[in-house]
Amino acid sequence: MAQIYFCCSPFDKVEVTLALESGVDGVIVPRDHVEQVAALSRCPVWAYDDLHVIKLTCKADEEEALARLRQGERVVLARGWEVIPVENLLAQSEAVLAEVGNLEEARLAAGILQRGVAGIVVLPEAMDELKGIVAQCKLAQEQECLVPGVITRVEPVGLGHRVCADTLSLLQRGQGMLVGNSSAFTFLVHAETEHNEYVAARPFRINAGAVHAYTRLPHDKTTYLGELRAGQEVLIVDAVGRSSLAILGRVKIEIRPMLLIEARVECKDGVKTGTVFLQNAETIRLTAPDGTPLSVVGIKPGDTVLCRIDEAGRHFGMRVREDIQEV
Repeated sequence: MAQIYFCCSPFDKVEVTLALESGVDGVIVPRDHVEQVAALSRCPVWAYDDLHVIKLTCKADEEEALARLRQGERVVLARGWEVIPVENLLAQSEAVLAEVGNLEEARLAAGILQRGVAGIVVLPEAMDELKGIVAQCKLAQEQECLVPGVITRVEPVGLGHRVCADTLSLLQRGQGMLVGNSSAFTFLVHAETEHNEYVAARPFRINAGAVHAYTRLPHDKTTYLGELRAGQEVLIVDAVGRSSLAILGRVKIEIRPMLLIEARVECKDGVKTGTVFLQNAETIRLTAPDGTPLSVVGIKPGDTVLCRIDEAGRHFGMRVREDIQEV
């Protein structure tokens, strides 16, 4: 995921303040303003004078950029770059920075070779679009492919340690986290956005499941729910598969009565079955294909919920290819 830097040269204190409030990762200013800006926020502040801004007009420019990158210098591709030369550089370096002057250019820079440049340098002419650039290039993630799964079993199983993931974000109806007993079959566990007569809504919370379960993270990684920690980025997914990032503010692990829920999905290569353990309480919900939250207390065989199908096989959360079965 690209880091977002706002370039404010010449210096403008109002623009720098707005940029910091918009959530940029760092600021680039003239050298004599670095200390002043560094006192405003705990984030990287670079001197514009230390950057090597290179305009890609020919192969020699590309070669110069690569040589400087290999020497550890901070290289920024000037606005007006073309995709192919940037792809060539990205194939050989993970430190490419690129200037952008609007949201469309930022989206393009963030998606080159499906991973994007290391840093997007937003120029002052894009100030009006800065919040949109941050939201779409920093928070937005890849589309997740969700499929309907038919519930086949709902069974009380006694007590277990369950994990509540409390985020720094207020989530919306239809949003949640992908959780399952196998990384190859996860369920969209809905956030606690709904009110009932006993408990107020807690739209920042996903009561995600048992400590041993997998949850899908950004960048095609997974982790066990029991290993989540405050300050960590988690993947939030909605009912149509759009995903975004949220930061964990707190993780609560408590002993609660649990349910085993099983579902099956019809795939091209046959029927796949998956399970998840969730707390046995009305406020815990899975997600219907239309985004409706379905309480686990009322869910029954034959109901349809959203799931994600993948290949099994993870090592410390990273995808691996091996002969593995999870039941």
